[in-house]
Amino acid sequence: MKKTIFFAALLTFLSKPAFAFNATHDFTVFLGPFNASKTSFNYALDSNNYAVSSKVRTAGFFDTLYPFEANYATTGKIVADKLETTSYKYQSQSRFTNRKKELVYNEDGQPIYRISSKNGKEKKVELTPSPQNDETTDLQTVFAELARQYNKVKFCDSRMEVFDGKRRFDVIFKDEGQEELTPNEYMPFQGTASKCSMYIDKLDSSGDDLLWQITSDRPIYFWILTDKETNIPFIAQIHIDDTPLGKLDVYTSNITINSQRG
Repeated sequence: MKKTIFFAALLTFLSKPAFAFNATHDFTVFLGPFNASKTSFNYALDSNNYAVSSKVRTAGFFDTLYPFEANYATTGKIVADKLETTSYKYQSQSRFTNRKKELVYNEDGQPIYRISSKNGKEKKVELTPSPQNDETTDLQTVFAELARQYNKVKFCDSRMEVFDGKRRFDVIFKDEGQEELTPNEYMPFQGTASKCSMYIDKLDSSGDDLLWQITSDRPIYFWILTDKETNIPFIAQIHIDDTPLGKLDVYTSNITINSQRG
């Protein structure tokens, strides 16, 4: 379930630089035959700072089979019109394992420490600042950057490099045209949506969680609508054709946006 960070982060597609705003999403995750998770997240942005936090928890029968709960939090500042991470924290609890991870950044936005723990056993690793680190960011900030791009030019095409404290990988976004969305039991929204895809280039890395099982052969598709009242874009639906547990569909069930002109 670690890959659920993708879906929470994708739903931060709400960047409007001329505004200060706070947005809360609720969404439902279907994995294979399971109504697997009901998740909420919050995204806040003003002219100088941003923050993204999300809570993921399995639900129903799926929770009995694969209990999982996680909290993700990113904070950052906006410098020269660029989003720069200042902190990243992650904590999860599965049936037998509690994990924590924190990236500590210096004033230049480079990660200098990775602090992680598994079932209470903590490990601190010093990360050497380098020009290579300067070109990377955390995963949640990638989507905030993409949101700003989409708001300005209305397309997704881009490639960004992520460093999670251990591994580097590229996130590749592509435009896939437009499609009509209709409401269903789990998503009340409708209209002409921009369809985009996201691919993961693992850059010859390997890992032991589900994130690394999503490759360029398994794109994540997502559909963007625009909120009629605030004119802010948001992700209405997400789909993966195949995962280790079957196809995955994510539906935005509710969105609350509070905005103020800056």
